[in-house]
Amino acid sequence: MEILIVAGAPVETWPVFTPTYDYYIGIDRGGLFLQQQGLPLDIAVGDFDSLNEKERNLVFQTAKEVHQSPSEKDDTDTQLGLLIALQRFPEAKITLIGATGGRIDHFLANLWLVLEPRFQPFSQQIFLKDMQNTIQFLLPGEHTIWQEPDMKYLAYCCLTPVSALTLTESKYVLHEVDVMQPTSYASNEFLTNQAKISFKKGLIAVIQSKDK
Repeated sequence: MEILIVAGAPVETWPVFTPTYDYYIGIDRGGLFLQQQGLPLDIAVGDFDSLNEKERNLVFQTAKEVHQSPSEKDDTDTQLGLLIALQRFPEAKITLIGATGGRIDHFLANLWLVLEPRFQPFSQQIFLKDMQNTIQFLLPGEHTIWQEPDMKYLAYCCLTPVSALTLTESKYVLHEVDVMQPTSYASNEFLTNQAKISFKKGLIAVIQSKDK
C-alpha cells in the first residue's frame, strides 16, 4: 500500500511522479490541488481556511470522505492527515508532498513529525518530497541508501544525538562517531548507485537533492 498525502504548498514545488498511488489524502488546499490535477481525492482533511467558499464546495463534492477540523486546535492539519493514514494503513509507505518550499515554520513542523512518539515507530515509512529533494528517515541499524535518478547530493541530518554513526560507500565517510547535538553532514555524494549508513541510537533524516 502506497499513500500520497498532499499539503498546501504550490503545485510548482511538487516532484515529478507517476500517479500510481493506492490512496490520496489532501490536506486543506492540497485537496483542491489534487482535484485540479485530475487526481483522486480519497480523504480531504483540514480546517479549509485557505479556501474560499467555491473552492471548499468543490473539495467537499469531490472527496470521498471529509474530515473537517476546527481552526484552533493542537494538531496541524498535516498531523491529522498522517494520523488518519497510519491508523487505517499502519504498514503503508507514505509520501508527503506540498509540505516544503513554502513557509519555513510549516516545513519544520513537517520535518519534525517523526520525532513525535506516536509517529516515530513509523518514521521509516514516511518520505517528504519536492522538486529538488527527497527526505527519508532512519531508525538505528544498518541501512543501504539507493540513489534516486537525477539526485546528485546526499546529506545525513542527525535530528537527535546519534551514537556510533558510520558512513561508507560515499564520497565522505565516518567511523563510529558520536554526534552530541542535531548536526547536518551535508553535500556528501554517491560513489556508485548506493551508500551505506549505520548507527546505534538516534534518528536521522537522509536527504537526496539536486540543484535547480
